[in-house]
Amino acid sequence: MNPLYKQDQRTVLVVGGSGKTGRRVAERLRAAGRPVRIGSRAARPSFDWEDPSTWAGALQGVSAAYITYYPDLAMPGAPQAIEAFARQALQAGVRRLVLLSGRGEHEAQQAEEKLMATGADWTIVRCSWFMQNFDEGAFLDSILSGEVALPVSDMPEPFVDADDIADVAVAALSDDRHIGQLYELTGPRMLSFAEAVGEIARASGREIAFAQIPMDAFAAGATQQGMPAEIVEFLGYLFTEVLDGRNAYLGDGVQRALGREPRDFAEYARRAAAAGAWK
Repeated sequence: MNPLYKQDQRTVLVVGGSGKTGRRVAERLRAAGRPVRIGSRAARPSFDWEDPSTWAGALQGVSAAYITYYPDLAMPGAPQAIEAFARQALQAGVRRLVLLSGRGEHEAQQAEEKLMATGADWTIVRCSWFMQNFDEGAFLDSILSGEVALPVSDMPEPFVDADDIADVAVAALSDDRHIGQLYELTGPRMLSFAEAVGEIARASGREIAFAQIPMDAFAAGATQQGMPAEIVEFLGYLFTEVLDGRNAYLGDGVQRALGREPRDFAEYARRAAAAGAWK
């Protein structure tokens, strides 16, 4: 381990520090005694992906950054934004950059390539669907209503725990053996969405039905419930294109980065249920 990274107590910028993974990364860094700056519109100084003039203030005085792009790297313009931010970070003296990327998303892979080409000390953390989407994200209301209706097939997904993502990201921010590594993170087994809902039903003791519906019906219902149009469009892309089997295999990123097995979906469901997520 490079002692410069080991002993570095300068601030880490966590872009998207209030999100599912960013919040966990920030908590772990703080617990380790590392100063953290949250990169968000509400923070001071503020950070806004759509306003590059905010980037310099967020980068001032930091030594490393964990980068998440809102709403997702699959969105148009995301690769160019990542490249521009990385180059600005390098100009500010911030070489250590850890990027949260998307598995099976063409634009996300473009963003990875652009980051790699900047000359930064990069690590890529490439992930598929988060387990926490069922208790902290888009599917929570459906779980609570007793029916999850999605435009998905029976194709299995290797759902990944956001706590595993955070553990890998913090390791990458703290130890230079992760420089130049691309980690594909998954859980230890694959489940269909119907099977995932079944795991949650068992863990929570709730009766939860699962139904496959057409994409237009899902979009109409999500819009009626107030989901932003860009998120509805993004979910449509994931459901109709990315969930075609391209991610139906397990990765070894957690094992390679941390030397342990990833958390299982059943463990996640039991933990979330015990915390009252679905009461």
